[in-house]
This record gives sequence, structure tokens and C-alpha cells, in this order.
Amino acid sequence: MTEDWRERLAEVGELTPAIVSAILDAHGDRGSRAIEAVSEGRVKEYRDFTVVVGHEDEYVVEDGGCTCADSAYNLDSEAGERCWHALAVDIAERVGAVDHHDMWYSEVREFI
Repeated sequence: MTEDWRERLAEVGELTPAIVSAILDAHGDRGSRAIEAVSEGRVKEYRDFTVVVGHEDEYVVEDGGCTCADSAYNLDSEAGERCWHALAVDIAERVGAVDHHDMWYSEVREFI
């Protein structure tokens, strides 16, 4: 089952080799990029949104959906497909690696 890595990760609370393999088997390069983003601390939670800092922009992830072009054009969200930004949020939440900011993202975005 491709989604059981989320349950296992929530139970264990860390990326074990078996869980990393399950993520990569299920999501390939998207999974690899998600793990990299989490390890680099690029998942940020604000009062209004969770944001993943990508290579070219910042992407808002909300309820498993994302504002990136990959989500909009390439993925079937009804089939459970997710971009690497949404996967990064799934991973970061389960391993306690979300960088919390007590401010509104809409205010921060004005300065970017």
C-alpha cells in the first residue's frame, strides 16, 4: 500500500531507511525532493498557511493541495497523487520538522 508510509512515519517519528524506501518507491523523484526539503528546513508554517520553499518560489500547501504548476497540471489529486511540496509537508509534520512562524504569511509575502 503506497500510503502506509505516512502511518508508519507518524508512529516512528523519524525517517528510517525502510520509510525512506517506501516514500521513494511510491513517489520517486517527488519523494526524494520532499525528503531533501524537509532535511533542509524548507517547510514553514505561518498563522494562515503552510509554505514550502522551492527552488524558484514559495508554494502554499493547504489540505494536501499545492499552488505549484505540478499540482495544477500534472497530478490527479483524486487518485492521491501529490507534488513534492505537499509530500514535504506530510513528512515534516510527522517528524516534527515544521519551522513555525508566529506571523501571517500574507504579511511576509509582501517583503519577498
